[in-house]
Amino acid sequence: MAQVTVTIDGKAYRMACEEGQEDHLTDLATRFDRYVSHLKDQFGEIGDLRVTVMAGIMITDEVAELTRRVSGLESELETLRSNRDTVLASNARTEESLATVLNEVTTNIRGIAEKLVARPGAETN
Repeated sequence: MAQVTVTIDGKAYRMACEEGQEDHLTDLATRFDRYVSHLKDQFGEIGDLRVTVMAGIMITDEVAELTRRVSGLESELETLRSNRDTVLASNARTEESLATVLNEVTTNIRGIAEKLVARPGAETN
């Protein structure tokens, strides 16, 4: 298990993480430190625990909003997929109908051509 030292609000914390996750953990700590700094700038010294709780709540609020947005996008994506499948099925039916009509027209044209050729006194070029 890897060890990383991160700094939050000027204090160093030694933390364990999985091998290869050191940069990710450092990035997360840096981002969290920005929340803490923002709150301290906004409210002053209100106590480490209170600032930490407030930062956690802010982050949780952002995660909740992102979760709602992702859920909405997933729903929209499912609707688009369903609409696509409906359109593809409709197009397939239309193509089948068109092929049937073209076959009927071709058969009719051949029948007319055969009658014209078979007519007594008909001239062929």
